Amino acid sequence: MKDQSRKRHIAKTITWRIVGTIDTILLSWLITGNPITGLKIGFAEVVTKMVLYYFHERIWFGINLSEKGIIHESRKRHILKSFTWRGVGTLDTMLLSWLITGNPMTGLKIGLSELLTKMFLYYLHERVWYRTNYGLPNRK
Repeated sequence: MKDQSRKRHIAKTITWRIVGTIDTILLSWLITGNPITGLKIGFAEVVTKMVLYYFHERIWFGINLSEKGIIHESRKRHILKSFTWRGVGTLDTMLLSWLITGNPMTGLKIGLSELLTKMFLYYLHERVWYRTNYGLPNRK
């Protein structure tokens, strides 16, 4: 089961990164007015966010297990995961945006904008993945 769950977490990492990067590029472009800056910030996040997201998934995989090793999923769990991930993700975005633009306020604006868009997008991503059994052969 561990190997299957790792495949699932890698797949979730990739799909979330696609959604998240597009959102970051668009928000950064809108806030800075420069599409190149949006691309720089969006692509800088690809590596850091994929690593952070993978470990976030691995940590949450170990939370709330029954004695039989079956993960208990619920809307509450997805909401909590959304909040914890958004905290990690927002800090990463703010720091990278600040480093790339040289302006801490720009980093703060981009990070705070993502709080709204990415919480919603992440929750939807979790719900879509909840409906698929990929990487969870024992779940019906």
